[in-house]
Amino acid sequence: MRMTQTDEPARRYRIRDVAHTAPKPEPGLYLVATPIGNLGDVTLRGLELIAGADRLACEDTRVTAKLLHRFGIERRMFAYHEHNAEDASAALLADLQAGLSVALVSDAGTPLVSDPGYRIVQEAIAARIPVVPIPGASAALAALLASGLPSDAFFFAGFLPQKEQARAQRLEELARIPGTLVFFEAPHRIADSLAAMDQALGARQAAVCRELTKAYETIYRGTLGDLAAEFAGMERVRGEIVVCIAPPDAPPVASEADADAILSGLLAEMKPTKAAQEAARLTGLGRRDLYQRALALKGRQ
Repeated sequence: MRMTQTDEPARRYRIRDVAHTAPKPEPGLYLVATPIGNLGDVTLRGLELIAGADRLACEDTRVTAKLLHRFGIERRMFAYHEHNAEDASAALLADLQAGLSVALVSDAGTPLVSDPGYRIVQEAIAARIPVVPIPGASAALAALLASGLPSDAFFFAGFLPQKEQARAQRLEELARIPGTLVFFEAPHRIADSLAAMDQALGARQAAVCRELTKAYETIYRGTLGDLAAEFAGMERVRGEIVVCIAPPDAPPVASEADADAILSGLLAEMKPTKAAQEAARLTGLGRRDLYQRALALKGRQ
């Protein structure tokens, strides 16, 4: 599994038939974002690292080979994926400790975002090896931009569990997050997932973004219920999918009388600190003020 230092990369790449020489990077682990569909979205810095690093570690060498071919890069690739992560991490870490540079890419988008790489990053940090992010394409951010939903706060939730009960529980956990939710989903599960989202989250606005940056890029917008019905009626869904869901509506702020009534009921079962915390969640009022009101109510009981 160990690679030799004589495995020198080809340090050239081509852009529109113009040859460029990639500089040799400093030793370290480089996390290089690659296009999510349109190969023209690769960054110049990313190309330099892919061509010039001592090692190029790929989730799938067949996928990365298409990017290399497009930009005239001829070099050896090293497979790093979830099935060989333990052995591959050890080999890459040895090269990093030997003072080499390693460029890590996933099949598409930014490495580590629902992709392999977490293990080698942890090990590199523990060994005090520089870890350098090379930003670029991201399906989650591209979908958020195109969704038309609030982007000032968002939460990336990755893939939902496949089993129905676990999926429902996860959605319940995410329901109160005050930001746009962003999910990845497989095409054969999208209709069922949208129905589960509608049941758990209610009639929120959402966007289903399919095949972003590719020839058949399509963005569907509407309520979760409408989108669930639309995808349930499709004979077959294909392509990479990102789902964005609007934040929950802000809860109405309760009056002081309502807050006292809620606190009185809660104080019968819990301490003032916990009662104030729960009342804040239910009423939208400040926890500190509610705690003082809880203490006053407790003293009168």
